[in-house]
Amino acid sequence: MASANPFNSILKTLEKPQGGEFGKYYSLPALNDPRIDKLPYSIKILLESAIRNCDEFQVKSKDVEKIIDWENTSPKQVEIPFKPARVLLQDFTGVPAVVDLACMRDAMNKLGGDSNKINPLVPVDLVIDHSVQVDVARSENAVQANMELEFQRNKERFAFLKWGSSAFDNMLVVPPGSGIVHQVNLEYLGRVVFNTNGVLYPDSVVGTDSHTTMIDGLGVAGWGVGGIEAEAAMLGQPMSMVLPGVVGFKLLGKLRDGVTATDLVLTVTQMLRKHGVVGKFVEFYGEGMSELSLADRATIANMSPEYGATMGFFPVDHVTLQYLQLTGRSEETIAMIESYLRANKMFVDYNEPQIEKVYSSYLQLKLEEVEPCISGPKRPHDRVPLKEMKADWQACLDNRVGFKGFAIPKESQDKAAKFSFHGTPAELRHGDVVIAAITSCTNTSNPSVMLGAALVAKKACELGLEVKPWIKTSLAPGSGVVTKYLQKSGLQKYLNQLGFHIVGYGCTTCIGNSGDIDESVASAISENDMVAAAVLSGNRNFEGRVHPLTRANYLASPPLVVAYALAGTVDIDFETEPIGTGKDGKKIFFRDIWPSSEEVANVVQSSVLPDMFKATYEAITKGNPMWNQLSVPSGSLYAWSPTSTYIHEPPYFKDMTMSPPGPHGVKDAYCLLNFGDSITTDHISPAGSIHKDSPAAKFLLEHGVDRRDFNSYGSRRGNDEIMARGTFANIRLVNKLLKGEVGPKTIHIPTGEKLSVYDAAMRYKTAGQDTIILAGAEYGSGSSRDWAAKGPMLLGVKAVIAKSFERIHRSNLVGMGIIPLCFKSGEDADTLGLTGHERYTIDLPSCVSEIRPGQDVTVATDSGRSFTCTVRFDTEVELAYFNHGGILQYVIRNLIGAKQ
Repeated sequence: MASANPFNSILKTLEKPQGGEFGKYYSLPALNDPRIDKLPYSIKILLESAIRNCDEFQVKSKDVEKIIDWENTSPKQVEIPFKPARVLLQDFTGVPAVVDLACMRDAMNKLGGDSNKINPLVPVDLVIDHSVQVDVARSENAVQANMELEFQRNKERFAFLKWGSSAFDNMLVVPPGSGIVHQVNLEYLGRVVFNTNGVLYPDSVVGTDSHTTMIDGLGVAGWGVGGIEAEAAMLGQPMSMVLPGVVGFKLLGKLRDGVTATDLVLTVTQMLRKHGVVGKFVEFYGEGMSELSLADRATIANMSPEYGATMGFFPVDHVTLQYLQLTGRSEETIAMIESYLRANKMFVDYNEPQIEKVYSSYLQLKLEEVEPCISGPKRPHDRVPLKEMKADWQACLDNRVGFKGFAIPKESQDKAAKFSFHGTPAELRHGDVVIAAITSCTNTSNPSVMLGAALVAKKACELGLEVKPWIKTSLAPGSGVVTKYLQKSGLQKYLNQLGFHIVGYGCTTCIGNSGDIDESVASAISENDMVAAAVLSGNRNFEGRVHPLTRANYLASPPLVVAYALAGTVDIDFETEPIGTGKDGKKIFFRDIWPSSEEVANVVQSSVLPDMFKATYEAITKGNPMWNQLSVPSGSLYAWSPTSTYIHEPPYFKDMTMSPPGPHGVKDAYCLLNFGDSITTDHISPAGSIHKDSPAAKFLLEHGVDRRDFNSYGSRRGNDEIMARGTFANIRLVNKLLKGEVGPKTIHIPTGEKLSVYDAAMRYKTAGQDTIILAGAEYGSGSSRDWAAKGPMLLGVKAVIAKSFERIHRSNLVGMGIIPLCFKSGEDADTLGLTGHERYTIDLPSCVSEIRPGQDVTVATDSGRSFTCTVRFDTEVELAYFNHGGILQYVIRNLIGAKQ
């Protein structure tokens, strides 16, 4: 049982300079342990949390010692518990979290427990970030029109979340139209330091969106987790995590003129990918830090998932405090934050001598060496210097199909597909841009690149350049603040002139919400097998994600998105080839429209003002007319509608009893899918539009939903029936069972039939046959999506055998009762001669006490071949979850008081 905190002796009072006190805090210096001074700042946040929450039950003194001794313990992959200060839910991922909470209340009720115990025990911020399908793009009223369409489509989902905001305590719901989750978190929700009931402690957050890491730029420790983990944290469970190594990334010097924060982040992403940072923290330091604005830091932190780190952390310093002032935090709050962090030696003051921190490994970058670049055509870490882009593009056309290749025959590379665009003759070539999107993911928190894009537009308009009318251009700011400073600067009109109208405030093209491109353009691409391009200022360009018809997708800074839209192609050398022809017939080059750093800094200085942030976020508490008019049911238990295609009661707790089911092996399972390396959660999890021939489409049609009302998978995340059908529905899926054919199909082994993955899975399930998945390296990398684990579980998958796993996905598989196993080093399905046509038996002990984290087990096949795998239950807590059949079942039984 829990006992009094053994560290209460270091509870100190923090005095205000002018008299009185801010509150009490657990003082790290009061421990008088010289090891603490050398700890990375990010590890100190884990340490403080462990000390403050130490009860010798969930968090123990020995856990505190592990963290203090980080230099020696972190290489040993030791386990620690972590209790974040709050949880952040994003709209799409928040819906299933609230569905699960509502469902847990029902289950608790049926088992005779107090259903009102199912309540968030830590603050939960849920941002409905209005994930905008860009239906209306080039028009002045795009944002209003898209918003109205969103409310028509998602009224039921929004109403459900509005019910949740009143049904559950400790939950703040930010209504749609306010901004994207990471930017709202940065500009408004981030506390930096909490003061709860007179106790001060650092803000820390786990979120159900992988880009929760943007908050690391503000000195708040935050990272993405699966919805399953987030729900457990909300319910007071400590997160079990492996004490991470920390890569020290030293920044020196200053960026050159004309080089953007996006160029920097793509460079950093490539460096860290090469270094290898999966499962680690990255902590930035060095004299170059003072040259990076908070927005630049947030841009780098945001892309942590793309370089593979748990987080990219920037400790709090004077730049952080200036940003808090800019964004409207009160003077007293800022004074409290600085006083607390200085007292606990968690503040960096570059005017004082620096105590050298110890890091697991070290990297260094001279900022003046960063050059303009983009990344693509299929992965965020495939950086291409701008000066090499034309040559790289030509190589991609030549190369065999892969991350850097399309295998277009030489004789076809120069062909032009002629078509008629609304009566005007037009043509498309390989590399022509059909989507150009300034998206809200990474960059729109950064005024320098947003206003830089607007300055490019201004110069282009003044010189008479235009964007071809068939290029789908859009601008989706991360918050209303961006609109305010673009208008204040007088530059929005130039973006509008080029077609970059504001379409909404939330996820758009980066998550596949590009909307349709014009039918004539789509036909020209499809009928002529053209490699069309999209250029976007987001984080993710994985294949098939942005739009089914854009096979080449490049990440670029907002100013470069505008430049490529004007050029109309990625097949261009900006140094030597003109970007277009001006109004006087003169050739216009890239250098003619590119603003200097000084020009950008001047307009940022005069246009980005504190009152803009205050006005934008005051509106959150008031809501908006469409939100305020939503009528919602009352009551603490949700009234499930059997006819709803948006919100459905999932079957997770069907037949649940008070007794845990215990661990289970797998017997004579068939292989549902056989994958190679780099299968991402984009391949697994339902995302983007619902294809007209998919099992999900068939389900919706059978339930009376017209095709025009299908909406996206994201908007239907609250319905397990649709999400199960959309699991492994990615059109770019490469399944070895299909022998080279690409698409969301598989072979039903007993009959040899080729079926959709869902139909094959249901065939196995109906016959009472277990299934497994074979995979290569980095299985499950990408967004931290709970449906990438929930979906396979609903399909009947019992185990995944891979070369390696992405950390969040592996954890989520365990949370849904799926066994993750790793091949031994140097082995995989191919080297072991496995075809996927075998049947697989995994023999686990029937008693959980006989299973150890990381133990070896034998996998036997009906072909007579056996091999050894490592079971990836990494902690004792994960074993407990598996014993209970999943994390949510564990929490319910725990709350009722069942024996563990």
